[in-house]
Amino acid sequence: MTRRAVLCGVAAAAIALSTPALISTAGAQGKLKVAGVYTVPIEQQWVSRIHTALKAAEARGDIEYVWAESVANTDYERVMRQYAEGGQQLIFGEVFGVERAARTAAKDYPKTAFVMGSSFQPQEPNFSVFDNYIQEPAYLTGMIAGSMTKSNVIGMVGGYPIPEVNRLMNAFMDGAREVNPNVKFMVSFIGSWFDPPKAKEAAFAMIDRGADIMYAERFGVSDAAKERKVLAIGNVINTQPQYPETVVASALWHMEPSVDRAIAAVKAGTYKAEDYGPYSLMKHKGSSLAPLGTFEGKVPEAAMAKVKAREQEIRDGKFTVKVNDGEPKSTM
Repeated sequence: MTRRAVLCGVAAAAIALSTPALISTAGAQGKLKVAGVYTVPIEQQWVSRIHTALKAAEARGDIEYVWAESVANTDYERVMRQYAEGGQQLIFGEVFGVERAARTAAKDYPKTAFVMGSSFQPQEPNFSVFDNYIQEPAYLTGMIAGSMTKSNVIGMVGGYPIPEVNRLMNAFMDGAREVNPNVKFMVSFIGSWFDPPKAKEAAFAMIDRGADIMYAERFGVSDAAKERKVLAIGNVINTQPQYPETVVASALWHMEPSVDRAIAAVKAGTYKAEDYGPYSLMKHKGSSLAPLGTFEGKVPEAAMAKVKAREQEIRDGKFTVKVNDGEPKSTM
């Protein structure tokens, strides 16, 4: 479905419905009407996890789902309002860069449920927040990277130095240091959520300076690693099928626990503003370490034993990955 088709449908629905939808048990008698508002293409790894979870709920018959992708920041509030006016009962999205506008729109539709990726707190009565709390598997991928590097230099390319990105990078670095105290890092941010060519160039520069493993927080980094025949660590999604000789491991984000919780709450009439971030932790099955796949047997056996032991400790609550939202810095 194209963005144009979605917005045309929303506009038509807005004409037919003059009052905002109510959060009530009415949704339990039929499919819940859910919308997604995304500033980037749905192929972008972060948004793809939200989209995938909502498509799964749609496939189960729980919801009717429409979405708008690549929405400009200047259009974001307008699209939110169109969906709310059009009768959507639950709206997902990411509001980094459009925080004030999104919260203003939500205030005007107190009976519509909003669940938005945000660095800030929930807003009563209807604006919940989430982010990818996947620092635990990120730490584990760092352990793998620290054991695989031969140059002891790891390159890291991110989008923006915001808490959601910083905590993953810092956890990855801590994991690498646990198994390899001599490892050094190069860190760069490209100032974009979706600019593969720019991310690729940043990665090339690090590889030229000796990095033999790249942390691919953005699309484009694994392409550079593949071309230069170095290794990469994935983030949020598993891209090993596309890079079978390059991507060693990935920290995976599963948005299903958060999505399913919000859908159930709206249907039950119990929805309230809350922080959904913790539902991305491993204990809630909101994140995981991807299978090694093509790299099975290629990671040192002793290192994988440590990774598996640490993973079990995390799941058992015996080890806590430090949350550091500060901007990570290069160490060389």
